[in-house]
Amino acid sequence: MESSTTIRRIKSYWTQNNVSERNNDPEDQCGTNGCSAVKKKPEVSLYLLHEGVGVALVIVFILVLWGLVHLSLKQFAIGKSTGEFNAVRARKHLERITSVGPRPVGSRENEVLTVNFLLEQIEHIKAESASGPHSVTVDVQRPTGSFSTQRGFISYYDKVSNIAVRLEPKAGAQHLMLANCHFDSVANSPGASDDAVSCAVMLEVLHSLANLSTPLRHGVVFLFNGAEETMMQASHGFITQHPWAKQVRAFINLEAAGVGGKELVFQTGPENPWLIQAYVHAAKHPFASVVGQEIFQSGLIPSDTDFRIYRDFGNIPGIDLAFIENGFIYHTKYDSPDRIPRDSIQRAGDNILAVLKHLVMSKELADSSEYSHGNMVFFDLLGMVMVAYPARVGTIINYMTAMATFLYLFKKSSHPSNVGGRYVKELAYATVVVILSWFVTLLTVVIIAFVVSLMGRSMFWYNDFYTCIFMYGSAATGTMVLIHTLSKNLYNEGVRRLELGELYFDVSLLLWCGALVYLTANGICSAYVPMLMVAFPLVTKLLLARKFKLRGVSVKYYVLYQLGLALPYVHFMFLIWVVFEIFTPILGRSGTAIHPDVVLATLVTLTILFLSSFFLHFIYLARSTKWLLSGLGTVFTVFLLLVSCGLFFPYTADPSGPRPKRVFIQHTTRTFHGLDGQVESRDSGLWINSLDYTGMQHITPIIPEINDTIKANCQEDMPFCGYPWFKSVKDNWYLPAPEVFPKSPVEFQLLSKDKTTKWGTVKMTFEVKGPSHMSLYLMLHRGASLSSWSFGDSTPHFNLAGEYLIFYTHGLDAPAWNFWFEIQPPREEDPLGPEGMISVAISSNYCFGEDQRTVQLDDMLQRFPKWAFPSSWVSTYHMYRY
Repeated sequence: MESSTTIRRIKSYWTQNNVSERNNDPEDQCGTNGCSAVKKKPEVSLYLLHEGVGVALVIVFILVLWGLVHLSLKQFAIGKSTGEFNAVRARKHLERITSVGPRPVGSRENEVLTVNFLLEQIEHIKAESASGPHSVTVDVQRPTGSFSTQRGFISYYDKVSNIAVRLEPKAGAQHLMLANCHFDSVANSPGASDDAVSCAVMLEVLHSLANLSTPLRHGVVFLFNGAEETMMQASHGFITQHPWAKQVRAFINLEAAGVGGKELVFQTGPENPWLIQAYVHAAKHPFASVVGQEIFQSGLIPSDTDFRIYRDFGNIPGIDLAFIENGFIYHTKYDSPDRIPRDSIQRAGDNILAVLKHLVMSKELADSSEYSHGNMVFFDLLGMVMVAYPARVGTIINYMTAMATFLYLFKKSSHPSNVGGRYVKELAYATVVVILSWFVTLLTVVIIAFVVSLMGRSMFWYNDFYTCIFMYGSAATGTMVLIHTLSKNLYNEGVRRLELGELYFDVSLLLWCGALVYLTANGICSAYVPMLMVAFPLVTKLLLARKFKLRGVSVKYYVLYQLGLALPYVHFMFLIWVVFEIFTPILGRSGTAIHPDVVLATLVTLTILFLSSFFLHFIYLARSTKWLLSGLGTVFTVFLLLVSCGLFFPYTADPSGPRPKRVFIQHTTRTFHGLDGQVESRDSGLWINSLDYTGMQHITPIIPEINDTIKANCQEDMPFCGYPWFKSVKDNWYLPAPEVFPKSPVEFQLLSKDKTTKWGTVKMTFEVKGPSHMSLYLMLHRGASLSSWSFGDSTPHFNLAGEYLIFYTHGLDAPAWNFWFEIQPPREEDPLGPEGMISVAISSNYCFGEDQRTVQLDDMLQRFPKWAFPSSWVSTYHMYRY
């Protein structure tokens, strides 16, 4: 009869099953000094792993794989270049494009200097290849149009610049491939990586293809578009209005979310698996991941590319490539040509040239609809080899892997010694323990992250990423090890640790298998990751089962076990690198509403939980964990003290690796008009937006005037809070300053206000003249509704706040901006709200030229520390009631 106890103990069926085998095993019967006496039970410690050896082997394993990942990232090219793409010439193009400085839409640098340079190079290529089998046709397009990508937002453009170059056999081509880059940049940034280098690469690819001696099967349109940073306007103008667009069957888009490094294929399709198959077949130095595609398309990354425009408005499939490394200096003054290695240009050129050549010679391009169905699973292994297969094949592989896992678990559960379903019960219990440990670990680390934020030490890791690994990683690892050590100690008496270790291996296998089945059932191609994380550990475990049974956790067994996990783990660690490489810089420009430490601590904790999953059972196979816990506790305590003392500063201006704090500063004048059109109030100031969570915390000690006493409050009765929004961030500061007087002021005029008799609506027509960047804000008063307007598809769709934003951009020689909208007036006046039926505001942004600066703005910029990047310009805001 079992004694009554509050301590739950496992009576494993393996002990009964292997009793005869253990009795015949010398190590079960003999001590280390011989076989003079048979022991009553096996000496458990003979089969367990020494704590120091186990920890050392895990650290070596992780460091070796992490080293392989970084080595592969620094290895730009596999093998020698074919010599078809000239990176030296492409770099000269890059330096020439960026030499004019920032290239905002509407500026002379963008619309004249860069356009002229590109046309000059294209004409040179055209003349050089005139005697060959290809013809080169150039068309400069200046489209005008509008479209919507989300509720409440309209993008309107007028005479933006496109340079379209058509390369085809002299006999002509019916089907075209499109290659797209953009040569404009954000204000105050040279835009070398985003996206001048892509245009430089495209010029050289055009040169190489135009001079081929063998004629292409199909044609290529090289689109150098001059308005991508303004909500992808130029690509919309081409794909919806240019006559060549009707012949385009697929596209390649070249983009950047970082500076330098390898270009990553991060999304393809929709569907059309032949595109990724072409990349797999032709790319010289593959670097692609369906995981990146599904993360990007989920909306977790606050960014977009021309890919969306071609997909949604052109209904054509494509491949999206982007440089993703060093996103800390993306869209800053540090995005300069010298930070882009020549090898990075060479590999990008080799890949794009090879893939384009393959596509324009393929039969699929002529009838892409025939090959359009289905998705692909694709990923590369350290940039050395590309793996790709149809998603339907992946589904079969995934379910077969899951079936093998369930068969493995079923075989254990159906063993005769499993009386009363003991194994199933213990497996379920252990699964609860593991899931509970995940929850407690994540909760603990998130609480620590909140504490760090409350101490005012948020983003301490921004300048040195590995500090967060030591801080949050040690906390996560220590919490998890502690929980399982406590769990293990409940089974001390009368339990064989080897069987307990096997049980927790099975739990990890079961949980990964559950993720595999769930992702596969939901059609997620990234399910190949849990497939690898199930298949390799399972096969490794089966191959080493006898060695484990006879010898326990010997060093040889442990090393062989790690070798069996090496491939899925090295790939998983590469994916982890991609996630951190993308999201860590994004946290430096995601505004003040998101707690970056909580986000990063969560990512670090999930990384620890995932990587430790198939090492978790070794906690139960180790003789002790006290030194491991002591070490992790010490590391955490030391780093917590160092962080709390402010030793780690988030930002740096170090030229070798700058980590700037991003700030927007607008010297603005706001003018508010009443219902009668008269000015009711006016003020001016420096409107400051912090793009990260620390706000002005580190700026105030240097510039005392910028403090929390001048925080701007949202004026609820004004469109978009009464400020010239350029990027929506939660906390803003408004420092009084003299009025601005742009030499090209905004001219806003109500041309007509007519009431229609049929529907009772009021049609209002306006005309605006102003700089190249303006925004129109509409806020309907209570009871009023907008029935139609002259933008997009003519049907207004307000955002969640009930407001509308129309973002306007124009190139050179654009006429006045004319628009109208119809309003259904409210049936009765709102006594608590503003007078009239609608508030209309127009803001102007002077992003370049002589109107971009003022004396006060320049003086303030000089006072900012070197580790800050204040992007600045002059703006105005005019509000009217009607």
